[in-house]
Amino acid sequence: MPRENLNDLRAFLAVAQESNFTRAAARLGVSQSALSHTIRQLEERLGLRLLTRTTRAVSTTEAGQRLLDGISHHIGEIDAQLEELGSLRETPAGTVRLVSSELGISQVLWPKLQPLLRANPDIKVEITQDNGFNDIVAEGFDAGVRRGEHLAKDMISARIGEPLRYIVVAAPQVFDAHPRPTHPRDLADLPCINFLLQSARRTFPWEFREDGHDLRVRVDGPLAFNNIFLVLDAALAGFGCAYMSVELAEPHLKAGRLVQVMDDYCPFFDPFHLYYPNRRQPSPAFRAVLEALRHRG
Repeated sequence: MPRENLNDLRAFLAVAQESNFTRAAARLGVSQSALSHTIRQLEERLGLRLLTRTTRAVSTTEAGQRLLDGISHHIGEIDAQLEELGSLRETPAGTVRLVSSELGISQVLWPKLQPLLRANPDIKVEITQDNGFNDIVAEGFDAGVRRGEHLAKDMISARIGEPLRYIVVAAPQVFDAHPRPTHPRDLADLPCINFLLQSARRTFPWEFREDGHDLRVRVDGPLAFNNIFLVLDAALAGFGCAYMSVELAEPHLKAGRLVQVMDDYCPFFDPFHLYYPNRRQPSPAFRAVLEALRHRG
């Protein structure tokens, strides 16, 4: 295949990884129609169908999967080498792709990255919100954000935030109709608002600590969201108890819109960390992002 078709392979890689033309087009910064045209031309030149398109999703054919397995690592290495050339510039430049939960984005990434981006207009940061446990290498991210206890052992990590504490809250009217819980097991008798782990398609267990031992409780109730801010909205509207970070609940606790229960059972957890695969030479843009996010306490 001619060298000038490397961008076509990048286009195929984006569609295969996203399983969606719209998301892939946004990731590449091109129109959906242009991306579809590129993929059709690639398939015509190869004489093979690489992707199966339905109204709901896009999946790889057998040939497409073989191509994906064969090129994803190599294209990643090529892009990394090209980014390394940025070290010859006086100022860092390039794109850094991150994935994080919305809490990690709102509490750590966005506040810390704003000064960096204002001072370095040649750095571009792409942030994807996802509450699951992503394979950042397979999905094309440079780094992800997780709590320290959830880090993969084969990844490099750097602390980027303060220790986290999650608490149970509800609007005052909830306890006008129900008794206040005094132990995590009491939550079984209360309406609760669940948080969904998107990739796993299951609800997130509420984590407590009793006498030095971890205690996980699964709750039930009328609502479940994969967005913590919608969980907060539902709690403020009086639909039940919710489990969220202190930072998210604090302004509403101070204003009396929420009340906290079972404080003694709510421990601190490991802070957010940035995790990323081992690289021989991270790009200048990635190093700048890492230094901007690194916790200094």
